[in-house]
Amino acid sequence: MSTFGEFLRKQRELKELTQDKFAKNLDLPYTDVSKIERGKKKFPFAKLKALAEFYELDFGKIKDLFVADILIEQAHKYECSDTVFAVAEEQARYLRSKSAKQSKMEF
Repeated sequence: MSTFGEFLRKQRELKELTQDKFAKNLDLPYTDVSKIERGKKKFPFAKLKALAEFYELDFGKIKDLFVADILIEQAHKYECSDTVFAVAEEQARYLRSKSAKQSKMEF
């Protein structure tokens, strides 16, 4: 597994693109690409759909990798144990079930 930035670098290299050409294709400042690949800057969420289309990859998978990177960064920042991920999964299941119940309510 890799970070989102490392994933971007690998995909860029597979397409044999320079950072400059990658930046131009996604309308990013070319100076940001190196920072993003090194984890010093976040890829803009608003450009994820364009990224998925550019690489011909599933948007859901790209979005999951992007958000997982953020979750990991926050867990590391706050020095959480690995149980934080089990707790987060539990909370996610709860929110999904709560949302499903609310959508079934008729008014």
